[in-house]
Amino acid sequence: MLIYMIRHGQTDWNAEGRLQGQKDIGLNDTGRAQARHNGETLRTLLTDRVEAFDFVASPLSRTRETMQLARQSIGLDPLAYRTDERLIELSFGDWEGHTLEEIRLLAPERLKARSRQKWSFIPPGADAESYEILSWRIGAWLQSVEQPTVCVSHGGVIRCVLKLVGGWDEMDAARCDIHQDRVLVIERDNGRVEWL
Repeated sequence: MLIYMIRHGQTDWNAEGRLQGQKDIGLNDTGRAQARHNGETLRTLLTDRVEAFDFVASPLSRTRETMQLARQSIGLDPLAYRTDERLIELSFGDWEGHTLEEIRLLAPERLKARSRQKWSFIPPGADAESYEILSWRIGAWLQSVEQPTVCVSHGGVIRCVLKLVGGWDEMDAARCDIHQDRVLVIERDNGRVEWL
């Protein structure tokens, strides 16, 4: 099963190094340019097969705008896609909106614990999640994919895909850079994950 996955374009919080999680932060101009660029990449990949693809995004505004700009670059109706709640980013709980430097000043021991075991670490806050918890809903979403798909989601979601499909080690998946200006090719059934 072929999936083309894109991380949403840059936001001001990304540029500032703030943990966004499930906060609904919109794209900045750089993010809009990244979304258009990824749409152009997809246009070359999809060519005459575009009707075979499902288009799905996380319901947050930064992913929806990325999808709309990408679809526009492909030459498709920007609004003709669906959303799936399972694709929303993990929650950083009380840490959302803070930079790691701010957290280092507020809770240095908790930040050290996170660096030791980033995959399973749960930040403070009632709704906070770890990458491990996120991977449960992403695994369910991956199993539900029934046709070739273009998906726009978040960095944490892509980290889970790298582990679940690509077999990456937890710490490698948790610590790797997740590009906002590239398309990730996923072949679910054979374990291929590759950035274009």
